[in-house]
Amino acid sequence: MKYLKIFSFLFIITAVQSCLSADEDPVSVAPFTGSVADPDIMGATQPNQVWIDLSDINPDTKKVNQSINKRTDWELGFYSGTEYRVVLNGSIAMAVAKIPNATNINAVKESDVKTLMNQAQVGPFGTSVLQYVDSPTGNFLTQTTGIETIKENDADNPVYLLNLGKKIGSEANIPPGSVSLTGDARGWKKIQILRAPNGYKIRYADLNATDYKEYIVSKDTDYTFQFFSFTSGNTVNIQPKKKKWDIAFTAFTNEVFMGTSSAGSYFYADFIITNTANGVAAYQVNASNLDQAYKAFKLSDVDQTKLISNDQRAIGDKWRTTTGTSDVPGAFVYADRFFVLKDAEGFYFKLRFNKMKNQDGERGHPNFEFEPL
Repeated sequence: MKYLKIFSFLFIITAVQSCLSADEDPVSVAPFTGSVADPDIMGATQPNQVWIDLSDINPDTKKVNQSINKRTDWELGFYSGTEYRVVLNGSIAMAVAKIPNATNINAVKESDVKTLMNQAQVGPFGTSVLQYVDSPTGNFLTQTTGIETIKENDADNPVYLLNLGKKIGSEANIPPGSVSLTGDARGWKKIQILRAPNGYKIRYADLNATDYKEYIVSKDTDYTFQFFSFTSGNTVNIQPKKKKWDIAFTAFTNEVFMGTSSAGSYFYADFIITNTANGVAAYQVNASNLDQAYKAFKLSDVDQTKLISNDQRAIGDKWRTTTGTSDVPGAFVYADRFFVLKDAEGFYFKLRFNKMKNQDGERGHPNFEFEPL
């Protein structure tokens, strides 16, 4: 996080005269002013993932900086921590399934996995499909779905069928207020992931190939994940460093409910995730008079018991509706709530979302404002 520390003589005198005692540690001070952000999702096909650090303000524009990549720039994320975990790119609706009784990746053919190809999909097909995607909570270290923990013994690591998800949708003829997230299928791979010194060894091939390719992915503890692209056959830069982002705007593979019952996996537009892997937490504040409540909210009003640090969907889709109400149909930003966020450095912010469409009614043009508390 980029934040400001002030250790001037004047600050010390002021601190001593106030509530700080002489033996207390220096206090990191959050940015003095808030800012406005227009995440560059790039319209109704929402091709971009946008990573934002609320403390990273451009000194010239006074707006928050953005780290941007195409959703199709990567397929797999390899955890750089002590554990050996691998995640899917849920922003393109990927899915994965263990191939029964498969130990030799070269021996697997498309005819062997025809039935499995119909199952390893993203869609509201019942709770059984949730096993083929990552946990929407973002708790990848404990999830029992997706790709298993990579085992130390090579022979214990299965061969997987990997659904590469969907291409970015077409920009043609999208009605105002709608989105076109998904295009044609991106195809399939068979993969096997093993451990390597300080990293991973990935073996991958097309389904009918008899010779696999291999690549070593090394861990880098400055980052939560190292990301891999089958297109380039190499690692690619996606997320900023561990504590250099708070929220991300992205398409998202989520769990959908019918009432209180799970209906399986579903693909969401206009979604926001929080960096829970590095301590970011958030919660929603309801307000009958949004302008008044947002302006008046201060640090002492933060309810620590409401902060959500174990689910990356703390903001999620709660900032907007895509179906509207009986009185006001369509997609719009809720005007009865704002959000509180605690970043990885312990600073607090309030966030207010203002729009999700441009003046022509095209989705994928969000705007929000925020202030440090």
